[in-house]
Amino acid sequence: MGKLIVFEGTDGTGKSTQLALLAKRLQQQGIDFRKLQFPQYLEPSSALIRMYLNGEFGSNPSDVNAYAASTFYAVDRFASYQRVWKDYYSQGGLMLSDRYTTSNAVHQGGKVPDAERTAFFAWLYDFEYVRMGLPKPDLVICLDLEVELAEQLMRNREQKLGTQPDIHEKDLQYLRRCRQVAREAADYFGWSVIPCEKGGVLRPVGEIHEEIYELVRTCLEG
Repeated sequence: MGKLIVFEGTDGTGKSTQLALLAKRLQQQGIDFRKLQFPQYLEPSSALIRMYLNGEFGSNPSDVNAYAASTFYAVDRFASYQRVWKDYYSQGGLMLSDRYTTSNAVHQGGKVPDAERTAFFAWLYDFEYVRMGLPKPDLVICLDLEVELAEQLMRNREQKLGTQPDIHEKDLQYLRRCRQVAREAADYFGWSVIPCEKGGVLRPVGEIHEEIYELVRTCLEG
């Protein structure tokens, strides 16, 4: 099998930026890889995700329970694995992914009562990796950022791109829960957490990249 490296974190933490920097560096080193990004909004497999995020099942994320919403995203990933990257990965290929099964833990785990969260994590592991047969990541890089700073970055991005926030991105209370749950998930699953701010100030993008690269280099050499 190949290697699967995942970038995770709440909205606005810079996952896409850091994945792009890593991809550029690996490309300069002549390392072959393929990139993934979830959800696959342009694919039919994301239909239920788009309906959910557009508020067609309710305007609040909690209107769809954690288990139901998790299946929407899991099916989208299953379709991608079967149709796009299974053969390449099985032959030893390197995959870099912006979000993965890990996002169900972060975004849906916050809907579950605190006392039931560990059971939800266990269900998620069994559902996606065992029952559905999706590959387990070799490295999960979880970017951690204060929600207030992440919100600023999201609003700037929306203004630049002319996009509108989905029901996750506009609910700051929900994003705060997700950040806390991401830390719990990191402890449970063994993810590598990288802080993206220090003393309330964003860390330089290049500094974060160097920390990420060391984790990736160790993973690839292992």
